[in-house]
Amino acid sequence: MKYTTLDSNLFIRNRELLSRKLDNKSIAIFNSNDVMPTNSDGTMPFKQNSDLFWLTSVDQEESVFVMIKHNDLIKEILFLKETNEHIAIWEGAKLTKEKANKNSGIQQVYWLTEMEKIIHNEITVLEKIYLNKNMHSRSTSEVQTRDDRFRETMISQFPNKEIKEIAPIMHELRFIKSDLEVALIQHACNITDKGLRRILPLIKPGIMEYEIEAELMHEFLSNRSAGFAYQPIIGSGIDSCVLHYIDNNKKCLDGDILLMDFGAEYANYASDLTRTVPVNGKFSSRQRDVYNAVLRVMKEATNMLRPGTDHKKMQQEVIKLMQEELIKLGLFDMHDVKNQDPKNPLYKKYFMHGTSHSLGLDVHDVGDTSTPMKSGMVFTCEPGIYIQEEGLGIRLENDILVTDNKPLDLMGNIPIELDEIEYLMRG
Repeated sequence: MKYTTLDSNLFIRNRELLSRKLDNKSIAIFNSNDVMPTNSDGTMPFKQNSDLFWLTSVDQEESVFVMIKHNDLIKEILFLKETNEHIAIWEGAKLTKEKANKNSGIQQVYWLTEMEKIIHNEITVLEKIYLNKNMHSRSTSEVQTRDDRFRETMISQFPNKEIKEIAPIMHELRFIKSDLEVALIQHACNITDKGLRRILPLIKPGIMEYEIEAELMHEFLSNRSAGFAYQPIIGSGIDSCVLHYIDNNKKCLDGDILLMDFGAEYANYASDLTRTVPVNGKFSSRQRDVYNAVLRVMKEATNMLRPGTDHKKMQQEVIKLMQEELIKLGLFDMHDVKNQDPKNPLYKKYFMHGTSHSLGLDVHDVGDTSTPMKSGMVFTCEPGIYIQEEGLGIRLENDILVTDNKPLDLMGNIPIELDEIEYLMRG
């Protein structure tokens, strides 16, 4: 991995939190993600299962973590792919038992070939099996995972055992970030800051969107990031109005606006930034007005990210603010609002997405947003206005930590004010 070794106390603490949530006489089992194939003998870059990483620090394939709670005694077992000379030559050496123990704090580490016998012996005296699966509210994937296949095996081998879902517990635990996690997210944000400052002086009429993407990747890799936390959006002109434009293959033209949504990943933790800038380095009067409207809404919305805030009510308040700004911009008036279709309100033409989502090991991190906000949660704040008929889309986004006091902007040092953006673009 490119990142430096992490503090094992982060993972020891995380496992302690999990142990308190498990029923007695139970076992919880977490599998690594699959190595996904491409074509021929090719594979995609490996991405670890977030729950497994959160519990163990292990960032390699074919790994399994097991936690057993029996008569209130906790047993932790880690199973790893056994390395050998052939693997070391062709892929690089894998984790040793000693290294895994040091990085994770887990005392019992075995090779994966020993797992079946060990787990079978443990389960025979237990009553419940916690199994994992992707229960994220936004997930639409139909691909069968390693956890899915393992579930089929467990149900077949132990038909008399109660199967329980571990995902809701993990969502609850991972929703609130520890200080060590916040520090990792902050580090990812700091790398993202460096990326933005690198590209702003380079943006000129004629530059290709993919050239901007390439410069960002250079900066990220130079700072021990594995790269983008998600597919970057570098959309100029009309594509600034496309919410998930990822082609990034056009020439940026004089007079166009350029919307850039990107974030560096560090140690699997994500950052998520959006900035919108003028290709020629100078905002037009109209671009300036729309930009300031979005910025005003963003500042008000950021202030709402406090303990006790209800997500739905926050979105309703943001919509009210946005509607006022859209009226000021002349996109519709109060008469239009009074006569609008309640099922299709006018603001949705120009602001059609939510303002905030959880951030952590995943850019759309787990967590039940039907519950009030709590200190330690991290959210994005990302209002936007998209005027397709003008080819003008502006979105701004920072990452915010909810605290017992006022919200802490983890991207507070990243340029966002109009004059600062224009100054940095002059080089």
